[in-house]
Amino acid sequence: MQALVVEDELKVANFVAKGLAEENFEVEIANDGKSGLDLAMKNEYSIIVLDLMLPEMDGLEVLRHLRADNNSTPVIVLTAKDETDDKVKGLDTGADDYLIKPFAFSELHARIRALLRRDSGLAVEKLQVANLLLDPVTRKVTRADKEIDLTQKEYALLEYFMRHAGTVLTRPHISEHVWGYNFDSFTNVIDVYVNFLRKKIDHGHENKLIQTVRGVGYVMKDSEAD
Repeated sequence: MQALVVEDELKVANFVAKGLAEENFEVEIANDGKSGLDLAMKNEYSIIVLDLMLPEMDGLEVLRHLRADNNSTPVIVLTAKDETDDKVKGLDTGADDYLIKPFAFSELHARIRALLRRDSGLAVEKLQVANLLLDPVTRKVTRADKEIDLTQKEYALLEYFMRHAGTVLTRPHISEHVWGYNFDSFTNVIDVYVNFLRKKIDHGHENKLIQTVRGVGYVMKDSEAD
């Protein structure tokens, strides 16, 4: 899948591009509105992530040109503006969704999946590790057929673990995907939430799915399958 990120803040652009690349997107970056519009008009993309406050040409103008040219590529608008009028303007101009900065990559990725699912009409597969099941549509989580109640952050963390089952995830990776690019990964918040998850997911089960990789981070895997 191809993605275009139009964002003039290098930190944000690289954060989004890195996350999308880890999800098997081929990513191009434009740092101003005119360059972004040129790329969007010349190439086909699965998704466009578009900032509103851009040099050369603002995001709404880019969007107007795209829709006037009958370009129907799904567009998620990124904005630091939290005013209702700004959201309405973006959606009325042709945006498919919007996300307010700062944000966690897990939320952006969930919105992208929803848009791509809508356009393709494909059903969403449930995630499974051993007897742990997660339904991304209903956000229902069960283990051994017993439903597990999770907070929003616990759910985001679990979904990230399950989508990358068998892969060792470092604390910086976890912090960016679940908490956002401004999060201090050197705090113990990640470890605290992993412990919360363990109590809900692994407690009472002999097969422990969330495992610590000392000095690196965490991995979710079915140890009984090793």
